[in-house]
Amino acid sequence: MNIRARKVLHLRILPAPAFTLCRSLVRYPTPMRKVIATTEAPAAIGPYSQAVAVGNTLYCAGQIPLDPVTGEMVSGGVEQQAQRVLENIGGVLRANGMNYSHVVKTTVFMTDLAHFGEMNAVYAKYFQEPFPARSTIQVAALPRGAQVEIEVIAVS
Repeated sequence: MNIRARKVLHLRILPAPAFTLCRSLVRYPTPMRKVIATTEAPAAIGPYSQAVAVGNTLYCAGQIPLDPVTGEMVSGGVEQQAQRVLENIGGVLRANGMNYSHVVKTTVFMTDLAHFGEMNAVYAKYFQEPFPARSTIQVAALPRGAQVEIEVIAVS
């Protein structure tokens, strides 16, 4: 019987209170999380953070084309919405001392991939080589009737 199997067997024969006590003595390191909040991007409209930094990695919530000052959707089509979304992302990145060059992964959500070319033209103005990895997904709907939402992961 290998060591791992013996540990499992040992834990199974302990009475429940003893197992709980043993488990409570084990300390698992938890990474330091820093919540990022800025007025350069719309305030969260639900129980989430604009972004969370863990070490040198920033996990940004999806941004939709809300004007951070008025809280209203921008007028116009996919191009205007993509631009506002990317400006909002820039605000969140700056709040953590980062910029677009720190982005390593993006996920783009669109309600109609027929407008991918329009979104991509705007996207290309914000990201230069080496481009971040990207996934683009067509969805049935986005919050507040948005046509585009983008989330990013950045590393410093």
